[in-house]
Amino acid sequence: MDPAEEKRHSKGQNDYINMLGFVADSEYGIPRRCPCGGRIIDEVRQKDNYDTLPGKRFFTCKNYEADGFHYRQPWVLGVQEEIERLTKRVEEAEQVMLGTSNLSKQIETLEEHVKNLSEQVDYLTVQVATLEKSIPPIDVDSAEAAGNSPGSESAGHGLELTCWRSLVVAGEA
Repeated sequence: MDPAEEKRHSKGQNDYINMLGFVADSEYGIPRRCPCGGRIIDEVRQKDNYDTLPGKRFFTCKNYEADGFHYRQPWVLGVQEEIERLTKRVEEAEQVMLGTSNLSKQIETLEEHVKNLSEQVDYLTVQVATLEKSIPPIDVDSAEAAGNSPGSESAGHGLELTCWRSLVVAGEA
């Protein structure tokens, strides 16, 4: 067998194996469509003689062949798997609803905290404005001209007053 033909054959085998895996993985719950694109029908296997039970039920592809590419799933298994899936979805939705109520409580707490902090900021803004009005502005250049040069005894006091004033305004003094 030449390498190109061997590669095509290997690729075909891999596709077949992958398709079988996809079909097996998709047979969970009530099938909606067959992988071949065929419609799913509700098949009842007939018995020759029965009293009240008509026979075993299947979800079956309209084009069913026993080659592994078509669905034929027992009805009871499909319904049971579907109920399990729906039960899990309900439990997840319940968890989301509980989480939503917890988040609502946290949001309310945070909104109250933000409101308190906003009130504190407003109060501090008023205090800063009051302090700025009560403390006269100090001009550093005029303080140095009045004798507070770097070589004199009172050197640096203008700068110290400015620093002290900024501390008072910031509320740290």
